[in-house]
Amino acid sequence: MTDAMPCMPWRRALVTGGAGFLGSHLCEHLLNAEVEVDCVDNLLSGSRENVAHLDGLPGFRYLEQDVCAPDAPARLPGPYDLVLHFACPASPADYLRFPLQTLDAGSLGTRNMLAVAERDSARFLLASTSEVYGDPLVHPQREDYWGNVNPVGPRSVYDESKRFAEALVTAHVGARAADAGIVRLFNTYGPRMRALDGRAVPTFVCQALAGEPLTVAGDGQQTRSLCYVDDTVAGVLLVAASRSVRPVNIGGSDEVTVHELARHIVGLTGSTSRIEFVERPTDDPQRRRPDTTLARELLGWAPHVPWEEGIKQTIAHFAAPRPAHDRASHL
Repeated sequence: MTDAMPCMPWRRALVTGGAGFLGSHLCEHLLNAEVEVDCVDNLLSGSRENVAHLDGLPGFRYLEQDVCAPDAPARLPGPYDLVLHFACPASPADYLRFPLQTLDAGSLGTRNMLAVAERDSARFLLASTSEVYGDPLVHPQREDYWGNVNPVGPRSVYDESKRFAEALVTAHVGARAADAGIVRLFNTYGPRMRALDGRAVPTFVCQALAGEPLTVAGDGQQTRSLCYVDDTVAGVLLVAASRSVRPVNIGGSDEVTVHELARHIVGLTGSTSRIEFVERPTDDPQRRRPDTTLARELLGWAPHVPWEEGIKQTIAHFAAPRPAHDRASHL
């Protein structure tokens, strides 16, 4: 984890999507810092099991609610001094299966949670994504790059949901003087990802552990920049504590090809699996790596967990005995 973990200036936080992959880690880190947490999730793509170990801890409360419901702000009692809006299907399998709910999370959900933050004079932070850059024509991607997004492609429900959410947050900052920020996350991975959510790391790890072929899309030369979940959480909380209203990239600096990632996972698991090339999804980005200069200069943040070490931790998670109904992923 980064050495630049922030001093936690909050007493009570609201984490939407808190029963998802990333949301559950945020809840855990906040509670460890003695911040009370209301964890809100409708379990569309999250899992109650992700936060079951937090039940009974002082200051933790789980609320099964839909942040897109018209009465959502009234049903979240608060008061909060931090609102982390992380509710949204994030894996391709989820947002392709739930396109309208994904759009709602970025629009109605974001507006409702901004209303909660305004009501309580709380700091608001939107979890955005590298997907706002689309299939980028600029490399690495800086926060001032506008992106190359297909607005009617199969990935558009997620891409445009996050782009609209960013516009909504920016408008609230300008029109209502909201204390609100945006964090753009790149390829976070680690324990509590769902095995079958369609993202490369859990897919390859589970295939390798099962001795099945690792299904690499296209020729596998497209790149990703992985960031272990503990490093991502540290970056998120630093952005929240910074009071910055500018979008901030948080992501790994080690750019690897998908084919290279698959080969390393085969080696780290000791698997005999072979690599099988399959059709590449429409609008799959060719290269992805964040420029994290702003995060480093503004926050003192940099990822500290090498991706191979993080992969080992992730393999250990999936190799452990697990419930048959593995449903654990959000952002």
